[in-house]
Amino acid sequence: MKDKILNVIKENTMLIVLVLVVLFFNITTHGTMLMPSQFNALITQNAYVYVLATGMLMCMLTGGNIDLSCGSFVCFVGVLGAKIMVDKGASTPVGILVMLLIGVAYGCVLGYVIAYLNIPPWIATLAGFLALRGWGVALMHGASNISPLPPSFCGLFSGKMNDLFGGPRIGGVQYNMTSIVIGIIASVLVVFLLFRERSTKLKKGYIADSLVKVIVKAVLICFVIMLFAYKFALAGGVPYSLIWVAVIVLIYSFITSKTDVGRYFYTIGGNKEATRLSGIDTKKIMFIAYLNMAVLTVVSAFLTMSRFQAANSTAGTNYEMDAISACVVGGVSAYGGSGTVFGMIIGATLIGVINLGMSLMGIDANWQKVVKGVVLLGAVVFEILNNKKNAVK
Repeated sequence: MKDKILNVIKENTMLIVLVLVVLFFNITTHGTMLMPSQFNALITQNAYVYVLATGMLMCMLTGGNIDLSCGSFVCFVGVLGAKIMVDKGASTPVGILVMLLIGVAYGCVLGYVIAYLNIPPWIATLAGFLALRGWGVALMHGASNISPLPPSFCGLFSGKMNDLFGGPRIGGVQYNMTSIVIGIIASVLVVFLLFRERSTKLKKGYIADSLVKVIVKAVLICFVIMLFAYKFALAGGVPYSLIWVAVIVLIYSFITSKTDVGRYFYTIGGNKEATRLSGIDTKKIMFIAYLNMAVLTVVSAFLTMSRFQAANSTAGTNYEMDAISACVVGGVSAYGGSGTVFGMIIGATLIGVINLGMSLMGIDANWQKVVKGVVLLGAVVFEILNNKKNAVK
């Protein structure tokens, strides 16, 4: 029994830490941390972290590789998109399409340089880190920002879902029933998928979680979903940024767990040479990883631009560090070959909670960086010690 409890704690260490951190900040801020407005802020202010960390996850799986240029690329592509939509008067669909094409072009160049010219990823992306922000700022010709962006663009990425069901007004608060309905649908879907996965494993003779464990997991996940749904109902509705994040996370969760291409990322990180000798085109997978990263960086640029309703020279600053931190804290191996989308979500949420909680406490931004650095180092040390224990066993 004791061993089972220890295994559960070890498997869910960061999740437990996240809960404890939330409780700590809720106490120190006298309940402010769990107010509906803060749930909304947690998502809208950190949506870019979830999106970038998803792309960074795919890069890190290939052997601990990273992309240092994504933050600068957010600035660069944002400036070009703003110029097209604001200065040239292009429509929102045209602006989005052009920015995506720029992302594909950059991803192809970066992927080719890394995969086929064998330039180390940190060197290739460091070049982008330096060049792209400088290029983006130069294109602004001394202006601090380019605005205002079209309302249709901002509404698509930073607005909130209208209430389709006419929620009641209780105690002076208007409830958004659409949020509750979405929460219920998501909860039902989670329960269905969890039990279907267990049933499939049992039919195929695979090792499956016990029924009690699946029920507990389903209850906890549904509780979190309905908590967010309730808070969003009080805050005016589900933010569109959450929908974008949810769609991306679900797509990549499916890719990494259910497709051959997704498994190739893991095998390359585990042993690249063995993967190549087994007939898998490792160069192609590396190319895809960085092309994918560039496209997701453009999506992050959409979210960032719409949040500030402008493109500015400081956009994307330290974004690459937040994405890397979210992955490492979420259990993605710094050496490649292991890590999950769910773990990345936990890591990104923990980073977001730390940012939000310390801001509510009025802690200086520099000390926030110190705390995030300590958390990142602690996560890496925990991984190394855990790997040593497993090796001894």
